Formats: sequence, C-alpha cells, structure tokens
Amino acid sequence: MKKMSLRTRVLTGTVAAAALGAGTFGAMSANASTPAAAPATTVKADTANRNLQQTTHLTLDAATKAAKAALDAAKKENQRVAVSVVDRNGNTILTLRGDGSGPQAYESAEKKAYTAVSWNAPTSELAERLAQAPNLKDIPGTLFLAGGAPVQVKGAPVAGIGVAGAPSGDLDEKFAQAGVAALAK
Repeated sequence: MKKMSLRTRVLTGTVAAAALGAGTFGAMSANASTPAAAPATTVKADTANRNLQQTTHLTLDAATKAAKAALDAAKKENQRVAVSVVDRNGNTILTLRGDGSGPQAYESAEKKAYTAVSWNAPTSELAERLAQAPNLKDIPGTLFLAGGAPVQVKGAPVAGIGVAGAPSGDLDEKFAQAGVAALAK
C-alpha cells in the first residue's frame, strides 16, 4: 500500500469530518422539526372530575374599581395612602400609590391585604388575636395592623384589600372597607 503524504491525510480527514458533521446536523434538524408525541391520556376538565378544583378570582377591572374607591375615600378625608389588592392566593393584582403617600405605605398595604385574605378577617381583628398567639406576627409576608379587609363570596375569601399611610389603622381599614363596598355595587 502506498504511503499518503501529510497534506493528503489532513485533506482526507477534513473531508471525512465535514461529511460526518453534515450527516449529524441533518439528523438533528429532522428530529427538531418532528413534534413530540401527544400524551397517551388526557384529563377531562369538568366539574365532575374530583381531581380538579374551581376557584373564584377578582378581575383586574374589579380590583381597580375597589382600589380606586379606597383611594377616593381617603382623598375625601385628605389622607395620602397606598392601596393594594391581592387575589385568593395572596398574589398582588395591583397596588396604587396615592399622591404623597409615604415610602412605607406601598409594602404595608400589600402585607395588610395578604394578611386579610389569608385569615379571611379584617386585620384589626387579627391584631387583637396577637395577645393570645404572639408568634402569628412571625409568619412571612403578614402585617397585623388595622387596614386590611377580606373580599368574600359566600363567606369564602377571594381577595384582600390593604390600605396604609393614614395616621391610624382605623382610617386605613375604613378606606379598605370602602373598596370592598364598591364591589357590591
């Protein structure tokens, strides 16, 4: 057998590598364009399926209506507040920071709303419970100060409204209740 020169061996190796690479790329491209197989079973989404649960949530329009009503109630009394509305799971739907509200108001409003929906009770009532269970205040994301109100449907919480920034929690809660009342109209 005849010995190949270095140049011939390098050239032959390069051509072989290019051919192998092209074949691999083509196979991968073909696989990438092939859709994955559908799962063998599907879950029927109806109310008779005991593995599913249906919940009620406020729409963004309803949350906005409630927040604006709370801000308007505060403005009528010349109070500068922030208002937050959270869903049943405690996720913030929206927070409105009124003109001139303090820097702490935004976060406090969210925590009051979260606390109200978590326990399905106004936060003023929950603040009173701290005497019997002081470790409640250690639960992350909560704030046991007056100013949070739950939004209920058939007695179950579907949202929470929190207000912060007025000089007293009683005023904050009054404004939060105005937001809840706006949803009943």
